[in-house]
Amino acid sequence: MSDAMIRVPSEVRDRLAVIAESRGTSIRSLVQEFAETTLTDEERRDRAERTRAYLAEHFGVEVSDEESAAMGRKLRDTFAGRQGATA
Repeated sequence: MSDAMIRVPSEVRDRLAVIAESRGTSIRSLVQEFAETTLTDEERRDRAERTRAYLAEHFGVEVSDEESAAMGRKLRDTFAGRQGATA
């Protein structure tokens, strides 16, 4: 695998270094993990559709667009509250 240079402001690089050190890893590994685990919008939509199909097939539960949007808001609010509490 060949390496590539990614140019970021020094503040970003320094922040990545702090995060990597706190996790006992390198910036390279941190960025690689991010790239491997972060879904694109299209991948998230695909996963949501597969989840809806699974719930319908295996549990007989039909999730509407409105219910899905409401749950998304609830999850975002919950995670935002946690981030605010730890800041």
